[in-house]
Amino acid sequence: MPTEYVGDADLAAVARMFDPARLAQARRISKMSKADLHRKVGVSAAAIGQYERGEVRPRAETVAALATALGVPPGFFALGRPRVQVDIAEASFRRLRSTTVTQQQQATAYVEQAWELSCYLEESVEFPDLDLPTWAQVDSSDVPDPVTAARAMRQHWMLGTVPINHLVYELEQHGILTVFFSMKEDLALDEKSRIDAFSTTALPRPMIVLTPDKANDVMRHRFSAAHELGHIVLHHGRQGTDSQLERQADMFAAEFLTPRDAIRDQLPRRINFNRYEELSQLWGVSINSLIFRSRELDLISESTARRAYITLNGIARRPMPVHDYPGERPELLKSALELLDQAGVPLTQVAEDLQMTPRHIRRLAGIDDPQPKLTLVKDHPDNRK
Repeated sequence: MPTEYVGDADLAAVARMFDPARLAQARRISKMSKADLHRKVGVSAAAIGQYERGEVRPRAETVAALATALGVPPGFFALGRPRVQVDIAEASFRRLRSTTVTQQQQATAYVEQAWELSCYLEESVEFPDLDLPTWAQVDSSDVPDPVTAARAMRQHWMLGTVPINHLVYELEQHGILTVFFSMKEDLALDEKSRIDAFSTTALPRPMIVLTPDKANDVMRHRFSAAHELGHIVLHHGRQGTDSQLERQADMFAAEFLTPRDAIRDQLPRRINFNRYEELSQLWGVSINSLIFRSRELDLISESTARRAYITLNGIARRPMPVHDYPGERPELLKSALELLDQAGVPLTQVAEDLQMTPRHIRRLAGIDDPQPKLTLVKDHPDNRK
């Protein structure tokens, strides 16, 4: 409900039931510091800190100002709805120097709200059960090495050794919540500064967050999704350095997408870009990945691989946008919202129940904003001629 339509009594009720963690979450997802927020609201930065720590409750007029500054309905700040907190350490961020803590905090706040939406939807819509091997669901010392784990996952999901045609679909059908997180609206960021895909097992249902605007190419997108699946099944305990964990997830993704027993005999023994292109389309991986796989399997030398990379970098290639590939876009939350709508619960009602804006609900569910409809005005002066 927009601030201007909320009465004084309602604002007073929100102030009495103020949830400090909701303010911190809204500030994180808006990428605002306490100083940024205090300038917009007209209270001190110290007061913002006191609100977030629960030491002081804001007055009704301050609740309205906070809601306006953070772009949420005032009721968003009220107690009474399920909420989780995901720490940065509980997400498999790739430690890019160009990715700030503020950006990572924004991303974890987004995960928290996507989880909240999923909980709401699961009250009415049956989601697929989580389907992972026992060793992948608990902190266990019996977790296999990355290559063995990838083979075990293919076997568990009965994928055989053939190409996986729709990877994101497979993730969702086996109970892994997958969402898009776009940072396109942040015009200050270039592509290198945007967060890459990440995942977390800190929630009852593991979640993979994909960022198509980081590199809007379906091949890289698929490898990122497989990489994050690797983190989910391998790294509950998160033992080892970040670089070791990333390397293990890469090994898992390569074996999961292109099983060596199947791909070895298909890869050329010398650089043949036409053949690599055929295999890229067949297996749904990039040519870069196939060259790396050829080197990893000792089919070509290190120097040959380097020359191939140099040649490939000089070839202008058009990326294949993720949105053009059904089965590689998250659909679970979107489909659940469509089912609720058919049952008489429109998206606007979901937004009101969760005290979020309809636009934000669409963003969490990966639903494109509706395009404005243009019509000619019949009595426009230019139409009277």
